[in-house]
Amino acid sequence: MPDAAFTRDLVAALARRAETLDIAVHTVQASVDGETVAHAVCDPLDLDTPQRMYSVSKTVTGLAVGMLAEEGALSLDDPIAGHFPELAPVHPWLEATTIRHMLAMRGPHRSTTYKLTAGDWLESYFRVSPTHPPGTVFTYDTSASYVLAALTERLAGTSLPDYLRPRLLDPLGMSPDLRFLTGPEGISHGGSGLVCTPRDLLRLAHLLLDDGVHDGATLLPADYLKAATSPQADTALQPWGASLRGGYGYQLWLPARGGWLMFGLGGQIVYGDPARGLAVVVTADAQACASGDQRLLDDVLDGLVEPLADRLDAGAIGGAAGGTRNPSSAVGLSWPAPRHDAAHARPVVGRYTNVAGGPGPAELVLKLDDDGGRLRSGGAWSATVGWDVELRFDRPVPARLDGQPAVVTAGWTGVDTLDVRCALHGDDLTTWRARLAWASDGTLAVQSQVFGESADQEWSFHAAYRPVSP
Repeated sequence: MPDAAFTRDLVAALARRAETLDIAVHTVQASVDGETVAHAVCDPLDLDTPQRMYSVSKTVTGLAVGMLAEEGALSLDDPIAGHFPELAPVHPWLEATTIRHMLAMRGPHRSTTYKLTAGDWLESYFRVSPTHPPGTVFTYDTSASYVLAALTERLAGTSLPDYLRPRLLDPLGMSPDLRFLTGPEGISHGGSGLVCTPRDLLRLAHLLLDDGVHDGATLLPADYLKAATSPQADTALQPWGASLRGGYGYQLWLPARGGWLMFGLGGQIVYGDPARGLAVVVTADAQACASGDQRLLDDVLDGLVEPLADRLDAGAIGGAAGGTRNPSSAVGLSWPAPRHDAAHARPVVGRYTNVAGGPGPAELVLKLDDDGGRLRSGGAWSATVGWDVELRFDRPVPARLDGQPAVVTAGWTGVDTLDVRCALHGDDLTTWRARLAWASDGTLAVQSQVFGESADQEWSFHAAYRPVSP
């Protein structure tokens, strides 16, 4: 049918482009007026597989703040410092910072104040010296969202997801396993810690497109939602790409083309176009590509959203402009994989020892044939890092690496050159890839790279190995 073929072609083109950039697209969904018109998944993931959604968390946190304001627990014009009196005294610019400033990313800090692996994240917001008065310029600050989550939990007397569960999550039919990772103080990471399913994100998008009303019940305050999806900050100086320079609402981006956008590290994208009833949700891991999430966002907006919007305007899919919509059909996505030239495949069986004793594992053990085999690290290296992966040159292989679910692809990309790629899909999306290249004297050179917000950097190294005699 024309509509289904059209959307399948759009998704396939998006997937091909992503693969050339070494971006793993996990899922794609598009709907018009709540009815699905595109659906794609990358096996073994599906629309009900939980994953980290990173900065999409900010929007959910902002909604909780708006709900508390509607309940009378706070005013958006409250100074934030007044809700944390134990952290007084603070700089005058912090004294002047309101909840509204923080929602609009117009706070007093030039960037996020906490360090991932150290310190008190909440206190850092009030202790790091501000760089400018609040309300003057847009500065993207994840620590502000973390403080808003702390504020929500303080006023609600419970965790952020537990506050939202009866008011928002359960009425929408969101996954019962939806959760937030926590910061060092046990506070929900309202800036980046949301773990939920892609289907959950589409349900949330539908709620915003329906003005906060679900099954006749108002779940979100209309005044807050109108303000959240209206310009509150000028993002013209935003360096991350043209797609994010259209403005910012309350914990939501406002693309220049119209609509609103939730956007998380690695390529977690939730786009809504209220004028057309169009929602698009993409989950991915683009961290192995420089500026990969911004490049994926541009491709989604230009290659998926815009053509769908044009079809809607022409009445070819239905929705705002009328017409008849055809059912969608699922599209299979593929994991990025090293190219494989079977002519270069050869058996390798043996152990290799690190020439310098580090960096990298002390020992590698390989058992390969023409179809695949196994690669593992041996000897003392790290208490948390180790390799033991099955390789197949004709298909991805589900695995567990570093204790996390993963998918491994591999291929002989040249003479004496084996590439391995592994996508880890736990609470922190991570991509690991390595090249094993044999020199004429039998030395094995290894170039290993890791990409992930909190990935152990011991996985990134160059090392040389010599074969161990039988």
